[in-house]
Amino acid sequence: MMRPPLSSLVADLPSTVPFVGPEAQERARGDAFKARIGANESVFGPSDMVVQAMQAEAMEAWKYCDPESHDLKQALAAWHGVSPDNILIGEGIDGLFGVTARLFVEPGDKVATSTGAYPTFNYQVAGAGGDIVATAYVEDREDPASLLALAKRENAKMIYLANPDNPMGTWWRGTEIDAMIKDLPEGIVLCLDEAYGEFAPAGTMPDLDVHNPQVLRFRTFSKAYGMAGCRIGYIIGEAEIIKAFDKIRNHFGVNRIAQAGALAALADNDWLESVVMRVHSARDRITRIAHDNGLETLASATNFVAIDCGRDGAFAKAVMEGLLAQGVFVRMPGVEPLNRCIRVSAGREDDLDCFESALPVALADAGR
Repeated sequence: MMRPPLSSLVADLPSTVPFVGPEAQERARGDAFKARIGANESVFGPSDMVVQAMQAEAMEAWKYCDPESHDLKQALAAWHGVSPDNILIGEGIDGLFGVTARLFVEPGDKVATSTGAYPTFNYQVAGAGGDIVATAYVEDREDPASLLALAKRENAKMIYLANPDNPMGTWWRGTEIDAMIKDLPEGIVLCLDEAYGEFAPAGTMPDLDVHNPQVLRFRTFSKAYGMAGCRIGYIIGEAEIIKAFDKIRNHFGVNRIAQAGALAALADNDWLESVVMRVHSARDRITRIAHDNGLETLASATNFVAIDCGRDGAFAKAVMEGLLAQGVFVRMPGVEPLNRCIRVSAGREDDLDCFESALPVALADAGR
């Protein structure tokens, strides 16, 4: 029986998965991880207020969600001091990348990013038929000047920049991002990924300017709010651009349980502050563990720490595999020179106890 043909765009794409989930790795190894500190989830979870709101809403799960996310938009608008017309709710930042690519990118359009930056953005651009052009990190940071030069040279349709960055945890001051925005070529869209903004030092994110149609700010409830499994995020942008997403977005894509949880999360600032404090403490401990083992770390504005293993990517991969073999799930960047590092998410004390015990063994097994 003949298989139906794929579209020409999809047929030409490689079959890739941006990330192999820890569940798949657990199935392969036949055992659960002792410490799940590799996917930058918040192991501290959502607040009790959020859990209670989602439990209550579960009784209403027979209903579709509010496709306008009205209440959540109102709350986010009040939180950020903008209009609800400047807010788009979607299925996490990854889902929002997909709909953004569909909105702006046509087959053959160039999109500028950094080699080694968050890969799901590239995945979504490829799915829309766009061509990724990339520039290198500079001193372990995505470099605004290099991205602008690349975008101008290639006549790119979009630029991707994460601030703070994943996978390195580095960041730029908001004033430096503002300077980049002022120098954007006419008509280009800057996708500014701010998933880790709650963990960053004051002044990291530029002031919101919802009158600029060239800038989309991507935020999420996955990280500081502990709702990664709920798949809910949002874009802040200029009203007419936000309205244009209605042409193609999945109007019922955000489930109502997640909507209720996100609304409750915004009302529980005490929990947010406590999570940020615990993340800062965990980053300090990860740094101490690394230093105790003779390794350097990169200063981080996120909920993870990049640890420089001091050699090349092959050595760092051996260290990571040694940790995985001991039941400690971590990840590492995928390209040189970033892949000299492993990346360890903020964990609870028992998670970091496991990491502290496993790291010297992994280093020894890797041949240090």
